[in-house]
Amino acid sequence: MPIVRLEMLSGRSQEQLNELAEVLTRETARIARCKTTDVQVVISEFDRSRWAVGGVIGKPATAPS
Repeated sequence: MPIVRLEMLSGRSQEQLNELAEVLTRETARIARCKTTDVQVVISEFDRSRWAVGGVIGKPATAPS
């Protein structure tokens, strides 16, 4: 049974979380050749004050160059 763990900053809508779970489930099942009912998705959200980038807590993400 595949388990997908996704860690991300909080702030997404329930609709976005639902879509992430759906797509990750579908694509994991397709690639792993298992039933979608065998796939579990765990989404952990964190406040920016609990996330460090480059050793700095709460650092905003930089735009891709």
